[in-house]
Amino acid sequence: MKIHNFKGGVHPPHSKNTMNCPSVSIGVREKIIIPMVQHIGAPCQALVKKGDYVKVGQVIGNTDAFVSAPIHSSVSGTVTAVEERIISGSRPVVCVEIKPDGLQAVSEDIAPPVVDSRESFIRAVRDSGLTGLGGAGFPAHVKLNPPKGVKIDTLIINAAECEPYITSDYRECLENTADIFEGINHVLKWTGIPRAIIGIEDNKPEAIKKLSEAANGFSNITVARLKSRYPQGAEKMLIKALTGREVPPGKLPHDVSCLVMNVASVAFIAGYLRTGMPLIQKRVTVDGSAVRNPGNVLVLIGTPIKDVIGSCGGYSSEPGKLIMGGPMMGVSLYSDDLPVMKYTNAILAFDSRDGSIPDEYPCIRCGRCVRACPMNLLPFEIDRLVRARMYDGLESVNITDCIECGCCVYTCPSKRLIVQSIRLGKDIVRRKAKK
Repeated sequence: MKIHNFKGGVHPPHSKNTMNCPSVSIGVREKIIIPMVQHIGAPCQALVKKGDYVKVGQVIGNTDAFVSAPIHSSVSGTVTAVEERIISGSRPVVCVEIKPDGLQAVSEDIAPPVVDSRESFIRAVRDSGLTGLGGAGFPAHVKLNPPKGVKIDTLIINAAECEPYITSDYRECLENTADIFEGINHVLKWTGIPRAIIGIEDNKPEAIKKLSEAANGFSNITVARLKSRYPQGAEKMLIKALTGREVPPGKLPHDVSCLVMNVASVAFIAGYLRTGMPLIQKRVTVDGSAVRNPGNVLVLIGTPIKDVIGSCGGYSSEPGKLIMGGPMMGVSLYSDDLPVMKYTNAILAFDSRDGSIPDEYPCIRCGRCVRACPMNLLPFEIDRLVRARMYDGLESVNITDCIECGCCVYTCPSKRLIVQSIRLGKDIVRRKAKK
């Protein structure tokens, strides 16, 4: 099939150091912390209180809001606290702390869901607690239920994994191939979408081979080999590359008849429909110059990051920077006491040299950020307006179209922290809109 080019992008080192590290389960640790916000949308209300006994798969947080997803206990044990805490992104969120009993007793409510229609399929996906496992955290059932009158003709499976270091999706492709295709077929069947395309970058030849061999048995599923160029895995870039369609500013993939899902998300759907076990575990890449033994681990959601790193031999040196996610779009963490979330696909710990932030210098108007921006924006101008507190001009430069990929920062010779300015500017625009 024809692959289309998108504008901009950069070529950072791949640093896929853990590609050949099979996933290893780290089991149950001494403490689990489960925030009631692990998705884009409305927060969940805690359904348990201190002293309650909970079981694996039990719903401990939920809400009636459509854009949300229930939250389940990943362990059996006793609730030791239900209180507001600061989590990744410096947000205060109600968290449920659980002391595991080590028994991993499964909730009596766990059973494969009955799916016999599009509506029951979407309801089952919501009940599973599934949010986008590629890092965005968007509730999956919302994606699967586009507005009335919208016709989706292409399901795009994102296996690009274009961020440096992260290999969790790569291992998913190698270790869980059958569930990937089973999950795709469930989505195609119950949504009525006629075809699916799996997009994967060409720096993953073993995964391409395995997926292509599996796809030979399906006439409506294609594996597309993409050039390795960041941010190839961003939704709008992926749609452009695989279909040639461009998602207009302010619009969503369904506006161009596409639905994009992460490769691990569709694999999870297959497992959930078969077993009824909700989303309680994540595959996470652990890497960076301050990690003793980098690898891929299967982690119960809510496990403190220090325990995850401890399972990889601990720190080889004092970490200068700790990141949840990749180095381009991940979130810097202030503590390794924070827990693994549904959307955590990597934990990176860098030593003081690799984790240092370079000094900023004045913008020289070289235009490199403009050439690198895949969204056709003027990053230097957005940065200038935010720093000058000229917030009224931010909408005119389309600040909300920015996907925060970091290409501008990567190419900037003056080391301007442009994405930080953009995030601040977006927050200000959103607050003004609410007023």
